Amino acid sequence: MQKQNAKELLEKYTAGLCSEEEKAIVENWYLTISDNGSYPDASQIERSKKEVWELLRVKREHIHAFSYSKLICAAAAIVIILGISLYFSSFNFHYSASKKQLAINDIAPGGNRATLILANGKKILLDSAANGLIAAESGIVITKTSDGQLLYKVSSVESVDPLAFNTIVTPRGGQYQVVLPDGSKVWLNASSSLKFPAAFGATERKVQLSGEAYFEVTKNAQLPFKVITEKQEVEVLGTHFNISSYPDELNTRTTLLEGSVKISSAPSQITKILKPGQQSVVSSIAIDVMTVDTDEVMGWKNGLFIFNNEKLESIMRKVSRWYNVNVEYQDKEVSEEAFGGSVSRSGNVSEILRMLEFTGNARFKITPQKIIVMKK
Repeated sequence: MQKQNAKELLEKYTAGLCSEEEKAIVENWYLTISDNGSYPDASQIERSKKEVWELLRVKREHIHAFSYSKLICAAAAIVIILGISLYFSSFNFHYSASKKQLAINDIAPGGNRATLILANGKKILLDSAANGLIAAESGIVITKTSDGQLLYKVSSVESVDPLAFNTIVTPRGGQYQVVLPDGSKVWLNASSSLKFPAAFGATERKVQLSGEAYFEVTKNAQLPFKVITEKQEVEVLGTHFNISSYPDELNTRTTLLEGSVKISSAPSQITKILKPGQQSVVSSIAIDVMTVDTDEVMGWKNGLFIFNNEKLESIMRKVSRWYNVNVEYQDKEVSEEAFGGSVSRSGNVSEILRMLEFTGNARFKITPQKIIVMKK
């Protein structure tokens, strides 16, 4: 029962549901954990018990200042401390074994990797291309910067070919940022592509997206900016928003951070207007609008995986894209379990897998070809 109480407390902490007192208890124990994975031993637990009972002895000598409710609280504190200690002690063995196993075939994170496909069909591998001038054609100068950006500038309006389109493609394990000819900035997540004209026309600014991207669109009331995906069209005049439209996801999600956007569903011909903090979910039959945590949505751009009661199958699709690895389930049932937490995208894949093992009923094995997901 003590072990179960501790597990429940840790799950509450992970989900952000702890009171300030409960947070203090968990964080105090967490801070005692050393880098080598050691946890409170029997002597530490016994010392904690003696300190609490000594406090009770002093209080009994001043019975007028001591209440039965305080005794109950103190006893409850002992149960929680013992429960957490027992949980950590039993977890330590499994954690150490899991850490060693996952480290054998660990996988490094993705990085700034992409391929630029010019209008003439020429392909430029951006991660190996030297910084500086990449190409100059059709009145456009393309430059690669040292911090992983691709810059487009119009050098000659008269020379611009209105039918010239470029495409930037990120592989699994890749991401990239591009600054479009109008100054709009686009961050591409892994396994994504963005097709755009070498220079925008006189009536609109239109791009095509597959995958996920965050847009910071330069304001221009005379030239609407449109993003076309398989299931929808997004129209803005100048704003910040994120679109997730992967082929292996059932729905297309658009999240607005500032300004206003109009969502038009291609299958259903429905239109919705989003406000900041809202997300539209476009399916084949409807557009649902809800308020969301934008920090969670933008975690990928800010170098984080953030999960809030998200199914493991969805989480592992993100892991697969960022670490360029396939995923296999030995027990399909575990893929439906929900998880919560956050972890850096800059660490090896073992870090996120250990976090998932710690907070749920899944365990993982990394092989040279794939990640195998099992039930504990």
